[in-house]
Amino acid sequence: MKIAIGSDHAGYELKIQLVEYLNKKVSIYDKGTFSNDSTDYPEFAHAVANAIESGEVELGILICGSANGVAMTANKHDHVRCAICWEKEIAELARAHNDANIVALPARFISVQKAKDIVDAFLNTDFEGGRHQRRVSKIGIV
Repeated sequence: MKIAIGSDHAGYELKIQLVEYLNKKVSIYDKGTFSNDSTDYPEFAHAVANAIESGEVELGILICGSANGVAMTANKHDHVRCAICWEKEIAELARAHNDANIVALPARFISVQKAKDIVDAFLNTDFEGGRHQRRVSKIGIV
């Protein structure tokens, strides 16, 4: 599985931990940032969302302080469904019911272990389809 990951400065340390953890499980495409220096979250959210749109990767992970900024930015892209998740059960539902293809993590509010649990749930849950597909199909603007 190919995964894109990106963060701003607030999510940088958590991103490093997740890249190390996930390198043993999946192919990781790190879209930045690459330091703790202050940066603008939209750059990295767009990079991960573009990787989803182009088919370069199957799923994405975005991290910032609250997860709000990266999620708002990513969700501007066609066919991107980015879900803010702070519990593994929310990640499972985001995948199973909403076919989320990016998980947004709030670095200032979760531990590294909780982030690992959320990401594992996100990566290991399949979209259920069925009645949920009908709803997901209505998300895009017509």
